[in-house]
Order: sequence, then structure tokens, then C-alpha cells
Amino acid sequence: MASKLLRAVVLGPPGSGKGTVCERIARSFGLQHLSSGQFLRESLRGGGGECPRGRPLWGCVAGGLASITAAFLALMTAPFCCGACTGFPRTLGQAEALDRICKLDLVISLNIPFETLKDRLSARWVHPASGRVYNMDFNPPHVQGVDDLTGEPLVQREDDKPEAVAARLRKYKDAAKPVIELYKSRGILHSFSGTETNKIWPYVYTLLSSKIPPILSDEEN
Repeated sequence: MASKLLRAVVLGPPGSGKGTVCERIARSFGLQHLSSGQFLRESLRGGGGECPRGRPLWGCVAGGLASITAAFLALMTAPFCCGACTGFPRTLGQAEALDRICKLDLVISLNIPFETLKDRLSARWVHPASGRVYNMDFNPPHVQGVDDLTGEPLVQREDDKPEAVAARLRKYKDAAKPVIELYKSRGILHSFSGTETNKIWPYVYTLLSSKIPPILSDEEN
């Protein structure tokens, strides 16, 4: 684990590469990667752990958005949690709840052009059980239509289909604007623009290196 406590959030629209950036942060800086999407998938399978009051996480999911927020906040603010979070907070209410109990060191915002996001999402297929994501253009599976590790079928989520993508991006933009403004007003927001994660990553790495010592060089990642 890293020698210094650091809590960061990576924000970005669907398809912006948040998960990839957080995985690289975790490897390069010895941090824990908390993914709200993976958290919910594990919770729905009953294997996600405990809620703040000791209830199983699948029970928290069944309890609604407030319970999900409380459970995820408990993970982010646990004494052992020194890491980068992706997919949370998604709304101003979640950001304010997090701000009341956890001081973030920095927030990274990924700004990707609409056309790039539309193309990425429309070409995205997933392994439902694990959440592994493939892109048919630049990260296809070894065998078309099946997961590399399990051989199980891949699916395209309904909201990744071309007709649903534009609505998803509009919804994200409306919800994210006040969240981004909140973190900007606190002086902890760092925005990065581009069309390729590999080109954005060196700038993210440089920023984090100024906050916490890396355990891997940029070339090793």
C-alpha cells in the first residue's frame, strides 16, 4: 500500500475510460480502486460484504439509493481505504454526503468528445458476471463474442446500444454539472481532455506523482 493516505475521485461520462484510469492509478501508486459499478454487481450477488450497520450489501441495494450511498460511503471512509474511486459520486446529493464525512485530496474529471464516447459505447460489450469490458474496435476479446477468462458469452447492455447512448450522455451531463462545480469551487478539480486514454494517462500520472510517491514508473504501467 502507499505510504501516504490519499483519497481521489475520477469523474467522467460513460465510456470515458474512468475504470482504466483508476486501474492504472491503483497499480502505479499502490492504492485501492473502488468501483461503484463492481460494488453494485457484487452486492446484487450477495458477496459484497457488510453495510455500515452490519446488513448484507444486497439488502442495502434492495433498500434503495440512500442505502447504496451509505454502504459505499462506508467503504470509502474506512480507515484502511487509501484509494481512487470511480463512478461515485454521481449526483450532487452523493457528493455532499461524501464531503460531510470524507475530505477528498483531488478530483480528476475526464472530458471526452461526444462523438468519441458514442463510438466507444456502441462498440462496447461486457461479461455480465465480472463486469469486464471489451471494445470491438481497440480491445476485442480473443474469440468474438466470449469472455477471455471464462469463455462465457458477452452481452451488449441495453444502454450501450446506439439509440440509448445519446440519452445516457445527456443525463450524465445534467447530473454531473453541479458535482463538477462543487469540486471546482473547493480547488481540488483537475480536468483532462482528449480522445485516447493512453494520451491522457501521462498527465494524470504526473499530477498524482506530485501528491504521492509512485511505486511504478509511467513506463512500467
